[in-house]
Amino acid sequence: MSEKIGKVTLDTRFYTDQDLYSDGDETENLLLDIVSRYQEKEFPGIILQKASWPVTYHLSPVRESLLGWIPFRPGEKILELGSGCGAVTGAFLRKGLQVTAVDLSLRRSRINATRHADCDGLTVIAGAVGAVLPHLGEQYDHATLIGVLEYAAVFSEEERPFHHILNTASSVLKDGGSLWVAIENRLGLKYFAGCREDHTGLYFEGIEGYPHGTGPRTFSKKELTELAAECGLDCTFYYPYPDYKFPVKIFSDERLPKKGELNRNWQNFDADRLQLFDEAKAFDAILEAGLFPEFSNSFLVQMRKKVSG
Repeated sequence: MSEKIGKVTLDTRFYTDQDLYSDGDETENLLLDIVSRYQEKEFPGIILQKASWPVTYHLSPVRESLLGWIPFRPGEKILELGSGCGAVTGAFLRKGLQVTAVDLSLRRSRINATRHADCDGLTVIAGAVGAVLPHLGEQYDHATLIGVLEYAAVFSEEERPFHHILNTASSVLKDGGSLWVAIENRLGLKYFAGCREDHTGLYFEGIEGYPHGTGPRTFSKKELTELAAECGLDCTFYYPYPDYKFPVKIFSDERLPKKGELNRNWQNFDADRLQLFDEAKAFDAILEAGLFPEFSNSFLVQMRKKVSG
């Protein structure tokens, strides 16, 4: 079944009556209340007032900077997988894209639909990716996995869950279409310098190879490149700084940072951290050695589906 929230269609046919992840009832009900009562331009003031990590993470306009610079063409179709509360959905709608946003959580899907209720071109679907995609019946110019790939083994029983989610997402792309993947770098400099691993909350967990469990996991540049290649996808890497969640700059292999540019390393809102060394000075040394792509805190990867024939 489906319902209309303003101009947006919220499709709940594939929802299994259970939100498999949440920031808690109180927090997510607060988010729904905020997007119901306030306009996007008012969110920065509310973020300052609430001083809450979940409110900041889900509602900050800085989130859209990750993909807002990409020269999408009006009318293109984009599939947002794991769209959450719609942190980047607005960037696509403002560019005139036709957006299909899929998320496991009905409440987060409702927040997204309510947040963008006045926008044309948005359909929000609550349900698991594997259940939804076979029924979409169309091909897309772009798809996104923003902060999603690392959870593949948590929400899938497939033998090779990371391959499976990339293959599933790319299967609905047109020839030459792009899958945009954003994820932390397992070997990001911030983890050596004393930040906790974003998903486990443990120090040095990723750089030690996740010795404590089989939960969410991230990848190095080499690992991501090999994973994509095994799925028949070509990679172009971009480097959001200081990370993909709140990027103030996005670098590429054609325009790497220069000495002195990487000086915003204090940004760590969601957990306490150690400060084992001066990251700005360490980044300068890494730049001199030509190793920045290996130690960037996050990646934005354009994985392109090869043209058949």
